[in-house]
Amino acid sequence: MKHVISVLMENEPGALSRVVGLFSARGYNIETLTVAPTEDATLSRLTVVTVGSDEVIEQITKHLNRLVDVVKVVDLTEGAHIERELMLIKVRAVGKEREEMKRMADIFRGRIIDVTDKSYTIELTGVQEKVQAFIDALDRSAILETVRTGVSGIGRGERILKI
Repeated sequence: MKHVISVLMENEPGALSRVVGLFSARGYNIETLTVAPTEDATLSRLTVVTVGSDEVIEQITKHLNRLVDVVKVVDLTEGAHIERELMLIKVRAVGKEREEMKRMADIFRGRIIDVTDKSYTIELTGVQEKVQAFIDALDRSAILETVRTGVSGIGRGERILKI
């Protein structure tokens, strides 16, 4: 089962390396990883998407909590949460393809953010499945370049990750 784990950690050199090292040392796979400073400049928030049984996720959480740099760990998938991923995708858009690409962007509520004679760059935000569905709906030869951020997640309502 897919799990979205949020980690509040000290914004220090090497902290991210220690977290990633914990995963690789134990053979856990990271599907996506996003990290950025929080509203408190001394802390960063890391969001990891990984797949595993409840027992494996419990072990990951315990190991993360033992790291000195880690302040708090929450498995967002244990409760109501919101997750989003951002993708920038450059697609070929020549002749009849131009209108088709614009239509596809509109269907998926994407935005065309750059236009050239031969291409569009489209910004698309949503759950991983939506982003992947957009890619799957396109002709593979039309895709010139793709950049995805990975999942960012936050608890719904009053559920917050703070010290």
